[in-house]
Amino acid sequence: MVLAAFGRPTGAPETQKAVFAGGCFWGVDAVFRHVQGVVGVVSGYAGGSAATAEYGRVSTGTTGHAEAVEVTFDPRQISYGKLLEIFFTVAHDPTQLNRQGPDVGTQYRSAIFYTDEAQRQSARGLIERLTRTNVFPAPIVTEVVPLAEFYPAESYHQDYLAHHLSQPYIVYHDLPKLERLKDRFPALYRP
Repeated sequence: MVLAAFGRPTGAPETQKAVFAGGCFWGVDAVFRHVQGVVGVVSGYAGGSAATAEYGRVSTGTTGHAEAVEVTFDPRQISYGKLLEIFFTVAHDPTQLNRQGPDVGTQYRSAIFYTDEAQRQSARGLIERLTRTNVFPAPIVTEVVPLAEFYPAESYHQDYLAHHLSQPYIVYHDLPKLERLKDRFPALYRP
């Protein structure tokens, strides 16, 4: 095995990707941007085709897409399992079917788009554990489905919260998620 300049085996992945859907992508995007070990977040669409991966069409709820975020992370700093915990307990409410707060439609569904078998098993395992321990007052409705393709959203959706801090939707629905992240995962929160 050949070692790279920094002592890692060549060919070893430095980062991995995870794709989560939990309502409007603005808040989910903002949560993961503030997590230690996350090196990139892109808002976009998953679950439908390339031909319908644009906001106006996805908003109709007829494309199969969910508003989603692609999270690039360093597994040496944060595990996929920990990202799942944050997704379930901070980023959204996994008991709401085809909605989050005021946003209603299949495009706002709760979903984990896994990229490999290990991600699928981790997601299923956590859902089973959360269900068994009655963490939520209602059943978890999160879909766990394979990722076919992720399509980045339009540029004005990227890092939306940071550019619209005083917008009422952000103030009432998304800034509280950042407070929950700080409270529940203080060691992982980064300003």
